[in-house]
Amino acid sequence: MKGMIRKWFLAIGLCGLLLAAADRTGAQDKALPDKGIQSKSAIIVETFSAGSSVPWPYDMKLLQTETMAELKAKEGQKFNISVEAPTEGSTPFYRLQGEVVEWHPGNRAKRMLVGMGSGREEAKIHYWLVSRTGVKVFEHTDVIRAEFWGNAYAGSVGELAHPFADKIAKRLGEAKLE
Repeated sequence: MKGMIRKWFLAIGLCGLLLAAADRTGAQDKALPDKGIQSKSAIIVETFSAGSSVPWPYDMKLLQTETMAELKAKEGQKFNISVEAPTEGSTPFYRLQGEVVEWHPGNRAKRMLVGMGSGREEAKIHYWLVSRTGVKVFEHTDVIRAEFWGNAYAGSVGELAHPFADKIAKRLGEAKLE
């Protein structure tokens, strides 16, 4: 009975991952440049850093890539998302910068024995947007927890990559930037 239930949960999780991947692929296709690209403001996603006392074990460049993909999917109609500033001098842009302030690896034994989301990895992130003139126009701190089902990239970016990017995209969407 336990084996059947476990297989059922794994099947549901796999279906969820496949649906998320298909949705992300479709969203990226929609975020391709269009004729009105020059009229939109841009968000330049910079690589986050980790505080000097934070033992962050993952590749920040991969987190930057995940954040860009999530922002393109959720805010791509409103902003051009990139890692480089626009070449045109008059296009307004914001730089997304941030830092991992705390990181807790969670408890692998608790995840395995108890399950149900206990013992998950978590981090505290502080991030902000800086305008072209260097003024902070948005600032937020969030605690993010690993996704319940994990992800395929856990070895290089941990299980925080998607919640990291999702939380930032959600908060920027709420910020009502122009």
